[in-house]
Amino acid sequence: MSGLLFGTAGTPRSAREPSTVSGIERVAELGLGCMEMEFVRRASMGESTARAVAETAARTGVKLTAHAPYYINLNAREPEKVRASQERLLQTARIASWCGAHSVAFHAAFYLGDPPEQAYRTVKGRLEEVLEQLRQEKIRVWVRPELMGRETQFGSLEELLDLSLELDMVAPCIDFAHYHARDGKHNSYEEFVSILSRVEERLGRDALHDIHIHVSGIAYGKKGEIKHLDMEESDFQYVEFVRALKDYDVKGLVICESPNLEGDALLLQNTYLGLPETT
Repeated sequence: MSGLLFGTAGTPRSAREPSTVSGIERVAELGLGCMEMEFVRRASMGESTARAVAETAARTGVKLTAHAPYYINLNAREPEKVRASQERLLQTARIASWCGAHSVAFHAAFYLGDPPEQAYRTVKGRLEEVLEQLRQEKIRVWVRPELMGRETQFGSLEELLDLSLELDMVAPCIDFAHYHARDGKHNSYEEFVSILSRVEERLGRDALHDIHIHVSGIAYGKKGEIKHLDMEESDFQYVEFVRALKDYDVKGLVICESPNLEGDALLLQNTYLGLPETT
């Protein structure tokens, strides 16, 4: 992927109508480069609509990704909840493929009191079953478990890097706001660089040249994330964040999840473009 693109988590607020096609067109009008299709409750889109989405994205040059429904827990106790979680991820990947989207981000699991090592084995095994089904259906989209913002949620940086090393077509979705909320740290230039350096160390330079990032302002407490905020209403050091991305020559997609979707996406993009080139 060439360059670093900034965009919105879902249809921009200023779009003419709340549709994916309208959202892509508005992203392009704003001069942004990407959009994440948000399937918050269920993954539902007909093939004809998906074709229109793919055509619009191709015509405008907007890169697409997708976010699977939030009701996924690959560490669930009940078999029916596991199957439903897997199917939600599969269906999102199918829709993403129809739309020409690059990847699917998802919230993988809750620990439910399990030791992290045990939860990891369970999540890995159930994710392997999803990947095998996608291979059988000849669907090639990257599956990206997200770095999560609460201590009860599976999805530390090392867990995501381990999964990415052990499973084909798996790569991390690195949510820098969630990482900050997880412990109240990871909010300085040096800490942002340390995250990027760790990704490169474990997965290689290619992982930094096809990265998938989520970011927003964030409110947090002792147990982690509380809610997303606009950038300038939070303590997230977004200037240092984009400086680290530029200095490290990161390429890929930066998806803004702030309440002020396009406003903060443009803020990040303009801040990035305004920084001097690294030598």
